[in-house]
Amino acid sequence: MRFTESHEWIKVENGIGTVGITDHAQKELGEVVYVELPSVGKSVKAGDEVAVLESTKAAADIYSPVSGEIVEINQKLGDFIHQINSSAEGDGWLFKIKLADNAETEKLLKKEDYLGLVQ
Repeated sequence: MRFTESHEWIKVENGIGTVGITDHAQKELGEVVYVELPSVGKSVKAGDEVAVLESTKAAADIYSPVSGEIVEINQKLGDFIHQINSSAEGDGWLFKIKLADNAETEKLLKKEDYLGLVQ
């Protein structure tokens, strides 16, 4: 898993990255009540705004940690949006992206570096 300074995480397997928000981000947001996910097939660049989360406290833009094409969104969030809060770094993932360049993940933070940033 790699992390961004804007509190997204990505886990890459076979050139496909699963992306979500960190536990820290979901704690700061509070209860997530709405999610706007990107369209499958959309091409994005690293740092592009790709999703929006709304909580009881605030709205937050979600940025893509890498460049590529959105290949899947987490359909379960429509019925189980609470998973973003209960399992932000697991079942509460937001979207999957086919990486344009695997080397982009090397620019992202390792877990210990991210934890140092938020503690």
